[in-house]
Amino acid sequence: MLLISSCGNSKRQEQIDYISEKYSVSEENQLIVYTSHKEEVYLPIIREFENRTGIWVEVHAGGTAEMMQKAKEASEQGACDVMFGGGIESYEAQKDIFLPYKTSEVQYLDKAYVSEEGAWTAFTELPIVFIYNRKLVSSSEAPREWKDLFDEKWKGKIAYADLNNSGTSFTIISTMEQLFHESYETLLPRFYEQLDGNILKSSGDIIPEVSDGDCLIGITLEETAKKYIELGYEISIIYPNDGTSTVPDGCAMLKNAPHSYNAGKFIDFVVSYDTQQYAMDYFYRRPVRTDVELTSSYGTIKEISFDVKKSADEETKVFSLWNELTNKED
Repeated sequence: MLLISSCGNSKRQEQIDYISEKYSVSEENQLIVYTSHKEEVYLPIIREFENRTGIWVEVHAGGTAEMMQKAKEASEQGACDVMFGGGIESYEAQKDIFLPYKTSEVQYLDKAYVSEEGAWTAFTELPIVFIYNRKLVSSSEAPREWKDLFDEKWKGKIAYADLNNSGTSFTIISTMEQLFHESYETLLPRFYEQLDGNILKSSGDIIPEVSDGDCLIGITLEETAKKYIELGYEISIIYPNDGTSTVPDGCAMLKNAPHSYNAGKFIDFVVSYDTQQYAMDYFYRRPVRTDVELTSSYGTIKEISFDVKKSADEETKVFSLWNELTNKED
């Protein structure tokens, strides 16, 4: 009582309320989730999960690489149950930190995106698309194929986020590498040169940069582009003619999870029919369930055969080369 009465600012009060709420909930009704999703995605899902199950969820949020590392560290201390968000190639690369789990919904999931070992569970399919500023770039001159991104006229004008802060940026590199049949050792320096030092801090900056005209084109997720178009941003989408990847993001149970039973419940929930339908209708995300019909508002994609294992095996080396390239200007 003395602590509460002596505390005037709202931030401190929020901390007190948070601690009070957590420790008034029994251990068997708790869950700890580390997520790289933005709040508008994870919050409705977690709130609905809490309402349906009575399980109280503690959330830690940030960028994909950051949260994957933090989840690993927390797992070693038995302080994390679930990692939620980030491409499945990142999960494959880190699969030694996850506890295999086969969801009760597996029979309804797209078999192309089911982990053989059960190390991870796909959440939604996420095609990579191009975007362009529809006021400054005409539809006829906008890039239609991946090789078009390397045209001299786009040098320094491509919105692309730092690999260290965006899981999507890593998927983009892997997509180009596999589509071009080119090694990351030559592709990455070539693409870095085309960016001409214009590297955005996070993937959240891509749409505003293109819409404002600071960049003319960008590479992003279909769901991100569709969401911002709905909000009135000055961009248009292009589905690459030569194909694109549709690598899903995922979720997985951590080793040493203190609430493993609840973790399984959460994974089942995020791939349940209701959640998948909701993700399509409100998050502009393609479902991984085969019994959820894709609405006509989604564009037609030419999907490439994406080797998740190859991408995962190369992740550490790609990051190392990227950091070597970007540090040259420091």
